[in-house]
Amino acid sequence: MKRDFFNHTRRPTVEVRVGDLFMGGEHPVVVQTMTNTNTLDVEGSMAQCERLIAAGAQLIRLTTQGTREVECLREIHQRLRNKGYTIPLSADIHFNPRAAELAATIVEKVRINPGNFADRQCASEYLEYSDEEYARGVERVRAKVIPFYQLCKEHGTAVRIGVNHGSLSDRIMARYGDTPEGMVESCMEYLRVAVEVGFTNIVISMKASNTLLMTKAVRMLVAAMEREGMHFPLHLGVTEAGDGEEARIKSAMGIGALLSDGLGDTIRVSLSEDPQAELPVARKLIDYVSSCVGHTTIEGKVCPRFSPYSTDRRETVAVSNIGGGQLPVVISDRSQVADMSLHSRFTPDYIYVGRCVPDNLPRGIKLIVDYPGWLEYFDYHSFPGREEDGGSSYDPNTEEYVNSSFYLSREERLDCFPLFTVESLNMMGSCKSPVKFLRVTYAELSEELLAFLKTTLGVVVILATDHLNGVGEQRAFFHALMNADCTVPVVLHRAYAEEEAEDLQIKGGVDFGTLLLDGFGNGIMMSNRGQVGITDLDSYAFAVLQAARVRMSRTEFISCPGCGRTLFDLQATVARVKQHLSHLTHLKIGVMGCIVNGPGEMADADYGYVGAERGKISLYRKKELVKKNIPQEDAVKELIRLIKEHGDWVEPE
Repeated sequence: MKRDFFNHTRRPTVEVRVGDLFMGGEHPVVVQTMTNTNTLDVEGSMAQCERLIAAGAQLIRLTTQGTREVECLREIHQRLRNKGYTIPLSADIHFNPRAAELAATIVEKVRINPGNFADRQCASEYLEYSDEEYARGVERVRAKVIPFYQLCKEHGTAVRIGVNHGSLSDRIMARYGDTPEGMVESCMEYLRVAVEVGFTNIVISMKASNTLLMTKAVRMLVAAMEREGMHFPLHLGVTEAGDGEEARIKSAMGIGALLSDGLGDTIRVSLSEDPQAELPVARKLIDYVSSCVGHTTIEGKVCPRFSPYSTDRRETVAVSNIGGGQLPVVISDRSQVADMSLHSRFTPDYIYVGRCVPDNLPRGIKLIVDYPGWLEYFDYHSFPGREEDGGSSYDPNTEEYVNSSFYLSREERLDCFPLFTVESLNMMGSCKSPVKFLRVTYAELSEELLAFLKTTLGVVVILATDHLNGVGEQRAFFHALMNADCTVPVVLHRAYAEEEAEDLQIKGGVDFGTLLLDGFGNGIMMSNRGQVGITDLDSYAFAVLQAARVRMSRTEFISCPGCGRTLFDLQATVARVKQHLSHLTHLKIGVMGCIVNGPGEMADADYGYVGAERGKISLYRKKELVKKNIPQEDAVKELIRLIKEHGDWVEPE
């Protein structure tokens, strides 16, 4: 399948049957989740399953550490059937092929992790494998997985091959490191065996907490499968996303970017919250991306230099603090609101105020004003007469408007920059502002405009869209710039009319995130005509940039959603860790319920808090275990001490 970067088309796959549920083919995207109860607690797990079914789950996964849990899963499965529920169940297996084989005779689906099913999980980054040793490792995989596939084929059981970035085997790590390439090869080994034995009832997941890495890995896997004639369905998810607005934005970004590509047949939104909270987020995400199906065709030409597998960002010139190698900016749209207050933590780089400059502006903020209003502001506030009348002139060295009898210092004036439209473009040449913003849509991008953007200094494009497939249209704009070798910086703009914060988080995560993960955009501007407060909107904008790994503005908490393996109250612990560490905006902190989701799954974290056993916590710095089996009541205090010992602590303001 040749990928269409601009027009939404869903990737064709084989159909996979999971009980009475179908994935892939022409079937709608399936919503699934996972219990966070102990599977040995049959009553508690049953009750949660019923709540999840009522909340809209179409498939439920339960952790299954060993044969005891499998027997309890048998009981849960039978009780659900006795109550008339037909929802398929999936057993989540790590380290235990025997449990996987037994579960395959009971439930409709079994998830296995190639990182720990037949290979050892990495104990050291410095292991080496000769070609012969590596080949023997591949044969060990075959010897373990062929009987398992045959058993699943016999019982009509589906399999999820679930590759996690943080739990690759030592053999894969030795050859590839913890890279997307390693994730792809880990999966392809299992798929090649499946094709060899004629077992195709398989769904694949490639998960990471890093959205950039996760999306690249999935795209690379799809390309690898196509080269070998494979068309298995995909399960999408951002693992260890955390909780709250950051988790919703991060999940919407990673999952939404791939759904926008036409990839994905089932999804799970992993939140460190009650699993019922995951389901409406997943449904909204699917519905939003699906709403662009059947859109008006977008004509565009893919730039041959663009790679969907690269982490490079589009090269741009620098205009003031926008573009070049600088961090992406946030523009806060205050044009339709009277509130000019600023978020205590997330101050935008610019405020757009529309036609008029209000009187209640905070000091020190940079303004963007529609060009006619900008002219009036400087006429009235900055100098007695216009430049053409000899009243004043602009000195580019001091960035001041001056004349012989009047001088307005930087401290006395506002940093105020004009916003032009294509209709007012002919006025831009006489404008002496050092930064000139230009609102443009893809439909307005002509050869003449491209030539203007290539030859005019000091221009920043604000890229707007009202197309049903706005992601595709804005993508086409960037490819047009790249094809023309135009390096003008571009700020992404999307306008919404949302009343609920969660809806705005999801849509913003998809729309901005997809482009940012492509390497496009030197800033974002999020507008909304609903009831969500403007300072909340500013917070979401910064969260989008952080989720795309292009600008850090808050502590990043990488926390698992919890499951039957979790060794402490996850939600309460995450809240406690956040209470003490949220001011460390330069750090990533992992909070993991058990060793399975421990050092591997928080591979990006600077420090980690991991359940070791009941009431005991182990602390990590990067991937190194530094303090083991600390009493849980002392763990946060010891984590703070560890951060201080390594010079990463700053006192809260």
